[in-house]
Amino acid sequence: QVQLVESGGGLVQAGDSLRLSCAASGRTPSNYAMGWFRQVPGMEREFVAGISSAGLNTCYTDSVKGRFTISRDNANNTVYLQMNSLSPEDTAVYFCTAGLLGCARRSAQYRYWGQGTQVTVSS
Repeated sequence: QVQLVESGGGLVQAGDSLRLSCAASGRTPSNYAMGWFRQVPGMEREFVAGISSAGLNTCYTDSVKGRFTISRDNANNTVYLQMNSLSPEDTAVYFCTAGLLGCARRSAQYRYWGQGTQVTVSS
């Protein structure tokens, strides 16, 4: 089992930045690829970014490329999502997730999920 706890969400204005953190604990989190998804009410959970277990490979959905950066600190079992130039379209609940396949883009490919953190971007 891997437990995931997200933090860092909040209310910001368009153009601002936020950094989300995901603290992992349990069964060797560093063995897992990690990802960030987001979800708005009434919509399916959407892939945002992924990172391989060693942090050597990253991937992003097209709408966040150049604005968001995923990284991980395996010594401290933490994954980050740096979000710059935020827009109202980025408003969602952001979920941290762990799985076995690096840069998987479907939610069903991930095994463990956090509870989510709300990000709201005002115009």
